[in-house]
Amino acid sequence: MSEPRSAPTVGQVVLGRRLLDLRERAGLKREEAARILRVAPATVRRMEMAEVGLKIPYLQLLLKAYGVSDDESDAFVQLAEDANRPGWWQRFHDILPGWFSMYVSLEGAASLIRSYEPHFVPGVLQTEDYARGVLRSGAIGQTRPEDIERHVDLRMQRQELLTRKDAPRLWVVMDETVLRRQVGGPEVMRAQIDKLLEATKLSHVTLQVATFAGGPHPGTYGPFVLFRFAMPELPDMVYSEYLTGAVYLDARTEVATHLEVMDRMAAQAASAHRTKEILRDLRKEL
Repeated sequence: MSEPRSAPTVGQVVLGRRLLDLRERAGLKREEAARILRVAPATVRRMEMAEVGLKIPYLQLLLKAYGVSDDESDAFVQLAEDANRPGWWQRFHDILPGWFSMYVSLEGAASLIRSYEPHFVPGVLQTEDYARGVLRSGAIGQTRPEDIERHVDLRMQRQELLTRKDAPRLWVVMDETVLRRQVGGPEVMRAQIDKLLEATKLSHVTLQVATFAGGPHPGTYGPFVLFRFAMPELPDMVYSEYLTGAVYLDARTEVATHLEVMDRMAAQAASAHRTKEILRDLRKEL
């Protein structure tokens, strides 16, 4: 059987969906594909759902059965070999929960990231000291100093996606609570607000604050992130985190509901220009 992993890379997700599409176009059922490989149908399903890595010999047999040309098959196999390589974040496997490993993979592949955060500054915008303060609170269930520093290092490396050539569009709505809740004391908060103000200078970053004066809004149930990808094989996805794990939603109705809520919050929150003024005023108060 193929080797299981804690979480797939985005490349494996894309190729799994392509493999599913090729099988359906060939008019083959999952059970028929399984007979070609001499495995259980569940193994084919796991390959298509990116629950296991794509074993190249299996892949070659399936592509031939699906009527894929030799040239296309060679290109597909090369993509699979690339996708099977561990992501950079897997160096942090000792402290990175499997359910969050997928998040880091999606984050790095997204063309648009829209986030609602009611509690803390999003990780990709945190300073080291702010991140350290959040982590020391036990927010991730680990409080050993060495684990905390590993998490801080991971968080800082994630931020490199905002300065790369093909950086995603980042659009964040934060509750005013995020800025009012002091993490690490006034000096840490001043530095954090400075970092947020620097982020607003980036053309691909939009920050908005949902102020107390703006009243209740439809996103008060909890934080969530919406990912959009340039790859047509990947649908929009929503990430929603809870105390001990997370869920990834890609059903159209669920994604559409979260998108509508995000749009309504953005319309109700302070504008990007007004948010800069709010950040400057809050900094003066510290």
